[in-house]
Amino acid sequence: MQRISTNMPNDDMQYYARLRESQLNNIQNQIASQNRIQQLRDDPAAAAHATRYASYLNRLHRYSENIEYAQNRHRESEVYMQETVNILQRVRELALQGANGTYTQEDQRAMAAEVNQLLNQLVQTGNARGADGTMLFAGDRTQSEPFRAIEGRIAGFDEPVITNVQYLGTIHQNQTEVADGAFVPLNFVGNSVFWAEKQQVYASADATNYVVQQDTAIRVDDADIQLRAGDNIYSIIAKVNDAGVAVRARLDPVSSSLVMETTSAHQLWLEDAEDGSVLRDLGILSDGTDRPPGNIASSARTFGGSMFDMMISLRDQLAGGEVIDIGGRGVAGISTALDNVLGRLGTLGSLDERLQLAYERTETDIPVITARYSNEVDVDMTQAITELKMLEYTHRAALGAAARVIQPTLLDFLR
Repeated sequence: MQRISTNMPNDDMQYYARLRESQLNNIQNQIASQNRIQQLRDDPAAAAHATRYASYLNRLHRYSENIEYAQNRHRESEVYMQETVNILQRVRELALQGANGTYTQEDQRAMAAEVNQLLNQLVQTGNARGADGTMLFAGDRTQSEPFRAIEGRIAGFDEPVITNVQYLGTIHQNQTEVADGAFVPLNFVGNSVFWAEKQQVYASADATNYVVQQDTAIRVDDADIQLRAGDNIYSIIAKVNDAGVAVRARLDPVSSSLVMETTSAHQLWLEDAEDGSVLRDLGILSDGTDRPPGNIASSARTFGGSMFDMMISLRDQLAGGEVIDIGGRGVAGISTALDNVLGRLGTLGSLDERLQLAYERTETDIPVITARYSNEVDVDMTQAITELKMLEYTHRAALGAAARVIQPTLLDFLR
């Protein structure tokens, strides 16, 4: 039972009037924003679904942009890698001509001069920048040139020429996410793309009785290999070979020293942990503070070089008229360099195909997820306008009824 007092009808009228005004305001906001969920409590389940869809949509748009950027970056790299192929093909032609033995000394010097100019161009290609000004072949050290040319004087040339090319980049690649948990590289490692042969490093120290003194680690290429106190040389070799990198370790049967060699054409990248000295103790690395790859011990024997080394060697052989060496090591070195860069181009093509498939899938998912999001949050305009008109009609009717029901006040008698 409800007690009726003088103010009760007025209070009830104000309560229900404000309730309808709140409903009117809510439906007007829905129509204005075209979103039926103004607050989470309006539809908690739909709001949860919509939040997930909106988050996924944002990621899909980000992935689409990342894929387009990666494709553009790869196309830039492909142009310079194709230029490298063209340079090496021309150098190989010169090597085959120089190995013929029918050319004069002057002819071979002219060939050497052309190889030298192509070498200069190859260094510029290795130091190529993308459209955004960052290096394409420096690993993740993209703000500085990855290759430094060392010049000197040699017989057959009147001015200084390149005698060595050092790699100053890193072996780490910048990556971008193209799907949930899926990453692709944006740039490439110069001491892999511009390498020619498999590299071997022979230490000078006898490793037969070597034992690790404390728990430490070594870095081989991009893998951290944990070593335990008491590990002997055979345990170290086994751990390196099981690390999943393109590097093999073995014991030299003649000198009993450690041998590190790559299984694909690239430059070795070796480091000791900050608190360790295993590779230094074994005679692989120097005792200095040089960073890789310039930290190989001077006493270690190193074999296998870059395509720059192959071109420098061929140029010097042509300048010196060394026909036998030109037809042997000269042609072979350029051929292995050409095979390597062609293989890298094939890898790049496969990566581009993967990116294209990822882009197509992303562009297909975006409208599907957008439709699902719309189903959860979009307002039905016909229903909303009908509801708005009904609320306006009932609100006016209620106000009119309230004006007639509420009793007159003293002011009504004083008019």
